Amino acid sequence: MRQWIDKLREERTLRPEEFRQLLTECDGESLRYINKQAQEVSLRHFGNRIFIRGLIEVSNCCRNNCYYCGIRKGNPNLERYRLSTENILNCCKQGYGLGFRTFVLQGGEDPALTEERIEDIVSTIRRSYPDCAITLSLGEKSREAYERFFQAGANRYLLTYDKEHYQQLHPAGMSCEHRLQCLRDLKDIGYQTGTGIMVGSPGQTIEHLIQDILFIEQLRPEMIGIGPFLPHRDTPFAQSPSGTVERTLLLLSIFRLMHPSALIPATTALATLTPDGREQGILAGANVVMPNLSPQEERKKYNLYNNKASLGAESAEGLNILQQQLEKIGYQIS
Repeated sequence: MRQWIDKLREERTLRPEEFRQLLTECDGESLRYINKQAQEVSLRHFGNRIFIRGLIEVSNCCRNNCYYCGIRKGNPNLERYRLSTENILNCCKQGYGLGFRTFVLQGGEDPALTEERIEDIVSTIRRSYPDCAITLSLGEKSREAYERFFQAGANRYLLTYDKEHYQQLHPAGMSCEHRLQCLRDLKDIGYQTGTGIMVGSPGQTIEHLIQDILFIEQLRPEMIGIGPFLPHRDTPFAQSPSGTVERTLLLLSIFRLMHPSALIPATTALATLTPDGREQGILAGANVVMPNLSPQEERKKYNLYNNKASLGAESAEGLNILQQQLEKIGYQIS
C-alpha cells in the first residue's frame, strides 16, 4: 500500500487500478500511514490553523424527494421552518461577533426561496459584512440564478455530485447531467466551487468511488466535502447501515494528497458518527469546521439524518469547547 500512497503524495494522482487497490486493500496500518501523509501535506499548506465557517440552515423545506435525506418532501413527520431575512441577519451578527468571517447558507430546494429572495438575502449580508465570504448550498438552480447570486455578493457554492450512483439516490425527474451542468456553470461564473462524496451510501461501489475521485480530479474544486452516509428514520434508506469512519478518513486523505490547497471540512456527519470524528478528520488532512449558527430552536428540525450533532463543539456558541479540543491535537482556530 505504501507505494501507492507515496506515489499519490508525489504525483497527486493514481491509475484507476491503483485507486481500486488502495480502496479495497487498505488495512489499519496503511490507513494510519495515509492519514499521516495527508496531515503533513495539510500542515505544510495551512500550518496548524483550522478555518471556521458559520453554518446557517435557512430552511428545511424541499421540493425534492431524495431517498437518503430527512428533509425530503415526502417526510410527513418533520416540523418545517423557514428563517426570515431578519433571523438570518441576526445569525450573521452573532457569528461576526464570535469571529466568523464566512457564512454558509444551507437549505433544501425550497420553492419559497425564490431567486429574488436569495439575491436580496445575499446582497443584504454583503452590505452589512463587506469583509466576509458568503457560501451558498441551496441546490440546483439555473445559470441565470447563479449569476444573480454571484453579482449580489456570493463567493462560494457547494453542490455534491456522484455520476454513476446518482439515480440510485434520487427519484425520477432529477438528472445527474443537470447537476453536472450546474457545477460547470458555477466554475465558469467564477464561484469557488465545492463538491464531494457521501461515503457508504446505499448501493455505492468501489467503481462508483473511483469515478467520483476521477471526476473531482478533473473538476478541481476549491472545496471538497467528504462525509459518511447516515440513515434517517423517515426515508426509504432507514434500515441501511451507516458509512464507516475508516473509509471516510481514507477518502479524506486521498483528496488531501490529490488537492493540497483545497478546503476540506471535518464534517458534522463524521462528528455524529463518532465522538472524536472531527479530530480524526483533522488528523487525516481536513482544515475546515462548520459550527452551527442557526437559531437553537430550529437546529433539530434541520434533520438530514438521525441524531445529527448541533450542540457543544458543533455549535457556534461552543467555540471555546472547539478550541480546547483542537488544542489537544495541536491545532488552533484561525
